Amino acid sequence: MKSKIYMYLFFFALLLVVFQYMNSKKIFESEDQKLNYTQTELTKYKDSVVTLVQKNNQLQYFSLESNDDALSYFDNLKINNLPNYITDQLISTNEKKGNNPLIPYESDGGAFKINKIKVLNHKWIIADFSDGEQWGELFLTYDIHDDKSVTFSVVKSFLYPINK
Repeated sequence: MKSKIYMYLFFFALLLVVFQYMNSKKIFESEDQKLNYTQTELTKYKDSVVTLVQKNNQLQYFSLESNDDALSYFDNLKINNLPNYITDQLISTNEKKGNNPLIPYESDGGAFKINKIKVLNHKWIIADFSDGEQWGELFLTYDIHDDKSVTFSVVKSFLYPINK
């Protein structure tokens, strides 16, 4: 009788070991599958980040912030964050009642105001303007004087046609 109890304990232990082995194998395969999926996703995201960095570098090519030669042109002025200073000066031209004096078009509705600005280098700016219904763009030149005042000159402008 004692030998039968040991035999049953042996079979029970064997079944327990087989069950544990199969369960562990399924868990391992599941985790391995998750790991492979995660690695695939990580590779995809790394590629996306590289693509975004390359696009960002292309977009920043014509930008005062990334142009050291253009920034050194203004070293004597000691202005912190020069692109923001120029942008603020240009936006301040919107404060005049009516159309912005730099925009050479008359508005049918509200007044034309400058919305977005891109400082290209130490002399050029591209700006977007709108009155809420019509919009257009400006190509400007600017000069910063020793007293830190800024003068703007419109080189070219256009107004998009209204699509009705």
